[in-house]
Amino acid sequence: MSRLVVVSNRVAPVEEGKASAGGLSVAVEEAFAKSEGLWFGWNGKIENSGPIRVTVEEGQRFGRATMPLSRKDYNDFYVGYANSTLWPLLHYRLNVMQYSRAHAAGYRRVNELFANQLAPLLRQDDLVWVHDYHLFFLGRDLKRMGLENRMGFFLHTPFPPPDMLRACSEHEEIVRALFDYDVIGFQTENDARNLLEYVRRLRGGSVRGNRATAFGKTARVQAFPISIRPDEMADAAEKAVRTNRARQLVRSLDSKQLIIGVERLDYSKGLDKRFASFERLLTNYPENRGSVTFMQIAPPSRGDVQSYREIRQVLEGMAGHINGHFSDFDWVPIRYLNKSYRRDVLAGFFRIARVGYVTPLRDGMNLVAKEYVASQDPVDPGVLVLSEFAGAAAELDGAVIVNPFDEEGMMEGLQTALRMPLGDRIERYRSMMAVLRKNDLQTWRRRFLEALRGS
Repeated sequence: MSRLVVVSNRVAPVEEGKASAGGLSVAVEEAFAKSEGLWFGWNGKIENSGPIRVTVEEGQRFGRATMPLSRKDYNDFYVGYANSTLWPLLHYRLNVMQYSRAHAAGYRRVNELFANQLAPLLRQDDLVWVHDYHLFFLGRDLKRMGLENRMGFFLHTPFPPPDMLRACSEHEEIVRALFDYDVIGFQTENDARNLLEYVRRLRGGSVRGNRATAFGKTARVQAFPISIRPDEMADAAEKAVRTNRARQLVRSLDSKQLIIGVERLDYSKGLDKRFASFERLLTNYPENRGSVTFMQIAPPSRGDVQSYREIRQVLEGMAGHINGHFSDFDWVPIRYLNKSYRRDVLAGFFRIARVGYVTPLRDGMNLVAKEYVASQDPVDPGVLVLSEFAGAAAELDGAVIVNPFDEEGMMEGLQTALRMPLGDRIERYRSMMAVLRKNDLQTWRRRFLEALRGS
């Protein structure tokens, strides 16, 4: 049986996947559930001395092959092009997108570096599965070196429509490089349609079902919505709610209802509008004062990017303003926590919370939404308030769907969730759990790898 070789910008250390709230590390570990192989990428270290060396560590199910980056490569490729150009572009945020030809050159350089370091580790029959926007060009660079392995690409972020994609000077180069992969996977049908529409506008481009031809190359373009292990999350939540930390949270709430949000600190998550809508809730529905607490967990990320430092300052100011205006001697409305918690701890917090508040301005999927649902008590479940622009909204039909740009609408969504009768909550929970069990993380892995193998 052929090996599976997974490539991503960052390779998580052995301990890291256990602490995350989902995301790439959990997905990659699931990819190896029934396949031996190798996970290749950056080790998170910056080194400027000597040539780049790859370190291979063997594990029980799969090995990890990692390498450092130089400071210049980190600045141009990661901070520059990946996080300051591609990330805002892919999340429809042209207003914060920054572009530099030097950064674009660094992106090409690091993709080629990945190819040069990976190629000697590949076997002839390896399946290569490349993840995310950092490595659009990797498949192209490997093919230029003469490799003929089957290669698939999965994008964890949204993919913008053609006219927006054109804001990036390398838009055609990106799409051309995508067609060096045999399978191009997206989170939602809308993301896949955006690429297919770009292809239809090309001279010589054509689309037949999920097969698209562009630049003389044909690839399978399809949505493979990523998911979680719902029953595992439910078991974790049931256990976690009995731990000391969960009990401390319950005691601190003193019978108050909890609204919870868990997001990486990022402008795409719409946290400022979330805070503003909660302030509106307290203003327009005063019965919630003293009886509802909003806990937003937002671990810092990408602190070396200016826009991230700015959003942190904005949120700290908003939290201080709201707490200063509404707090009483025995109640603080917002608990704003700039720290991370293990997944098992979060599972307990989710189970305690009456409302899961997940309102990104644009998101590829958002696994926190799915984890919140799976963590609920089946006999007394909470309610998910979910942005219509999260990929998860296409699956979680029992959520209260809101427009994250409409603060009044979000306020009404919160009030609806807080006042929802038990029967309605149970019905919505059961509907969403049925979806999560039908399309779990194992199903996502199986569907993509079947497509990659040409099934």
